[in-house]
Amino acid sequence: MTDPTSPDPADWPTGRLLFSVVRQIEHEWNDHLAGWELNHAGFPVLLHLLGTPHTQRELADLNGVTEQTMSKVVARLERSGYVTRSTDPADRRRRTVVVTDAGRAAALEAADRRPAEDLATRGLDEQQTHDLREILLTMLRAQETHRSPSAQD
Repeated sequence: MTDPTSPDPADWPTGRLLFSVVRQIEHEWNDHLAGWELNHAGFPVLLHLLGTPHTQRELADLNGVTEQTMSKVVARLERSGYVTRSTDPADRRRRTVVVTDAGRAAALEAADRRPAEDLATRGLDEQQTHDLREILLTMLRAQETHRSPSAQD
């Protein structure tokens, strides 16, 4: 039996355990990304833009957020000099987002796998890390299959 009000994490439901771990990692990851004026919302946007420019709508879809939220994320990246936005000549309502040289450099430096892996797998041995990765992939695929449109943001 689980008790979500217990001070002992061993008594918590699985969801609360997962959210607590994710939140701790998110805080530390944001601390890591702050060195480049990035956060957990803007960083994946830069990674998507390393491959090719995208519209804000495409970026919102790729990141599972609303267009309104993506507009705020892109505005922050633009203020940092990491992206530029331009009007699509074929459709003036569309804005294309392009990574700048500074944004490319920041994304590649911040993407150093070591800090991210250390945060996510601290205290785990190689087999536990492998098992965790498999569980997370299974969970992610299951969530994507059953995701509701209102689950964005």
